[in-house]
Amino acid sequence: MTDTPTLPAVSREWQLLSRPVGWPEPGDFALVEAEIRQPAAGEVLVRNAYLSVDPYMRGRMSAAKSYVAPYELGKAMQGGAVGEVVASNADGIAPGDHVLHFGGWREYATVEAKHAVKVDPETAPLSTYLGVLGMTGLTAYAGLLRTAAFKEGDAVFVSGAAGAVGSQVGQLAKLKGASRVIGSAGSAEKVRLLVEEYGFDAAFNYKDGPVSQQLRAAAPDGIDVYFDNVGGDHLEAAIGSLNRGGRIAVCGMISVYNNTEPAPGPRNLARLIQTRGRIEGFLVGDHYDLQPQFVSEVGPWVASGALKYRETVVEGIENNLEAFLGVLRGDNTGKMIVKL
Repeated sequence: MTDTPTLPAVSREWQLLSRPVGWPEPGDFALVEAEIRQPAAGEVLVRNAYLSVDPYMRGRMSAAKSYVAPYELGKAMQGGAVGEVVASNADGIAPGDHVLHFGGWREYATVEAKHAVKVDPETAPLSTYLGVLGMTGLTAYAGLLRTAAFKEGDAVFVSGAAGAVGSQVGQLAKLKGASRVIGSAGSAEKVRLLVEEYGFDAAFNYKDGPVSQQLRAAAPDGIDVYFDNVGGDHLEAAIGSLNRGGRIAVCGMISVYNNTEPAPGPRNLARLIQTRGRIEGFLVGDHYDLQPQFVSEVGPWVASGALKYRETVVEGIENNLEAFLGVLRGDNTGKMIVKL
């Protein structure tokens, strides 16, 4: 066991008190103090520097059966985090190392070393390991290249395109030779960002009119790939503009996460027969085998500035919940991160 530096006795953490119905309310959560536990054999104690908040976390607040276990009531929630190891009882990780792990929503986390990945703050800023070079980036990479089977010359439509995943999908498509990349977003400012900074060929504000009409205007020759972060009218519009052999990768459906009644499905699914199109959902956890390829290919693009990224940074553990709600509202441009 290594010598432990002087640490506070307690760490603040967010707990789920009750399962939200519809839109999460502040009363469903509590920021509490918990004793910091020293690492047992095979564990490390991490002082978190940055925490991730992501749309998928809304699903974990429900007790419904899903692909990941729900948050437990009265216990610390979890999420991506990156920080400095302050005590170690594990081989291969020493105090002073920086690691990526899933003990987020708290200031200090005691985690199993086998679930912590060392990262280098000299290679890239620590926050990027939660976004453009982390799970977010791998989600974009795997969904576009494997699930949607993107190929050079494809026309690509991305919804939620100014978000952390969507903005990377569009840029990857451009870097890999897409014939046209179209994005949707929720404000004029985000639309300008997509075209002027991220290099999308066209973009539109979905609040300005029917998505199907705006997509047809932006992609008059149709689309070959749709990367879905939104669902709802965006999915229906994409099916309507799908070319023969088109592919739809379903990453998320943020438009329905807080619904209390089931959302109606697309009304034009029969068009998949005509186009021989396909829709496939995916989870990034099924594609971690791509991680080395992803980092080796995308890392240099990030370092050179060829692939741009934005972060919306909220400061303070006390603002973690508001940052999460902001993601659901679409307040963020790029990756939403909490800095401790």
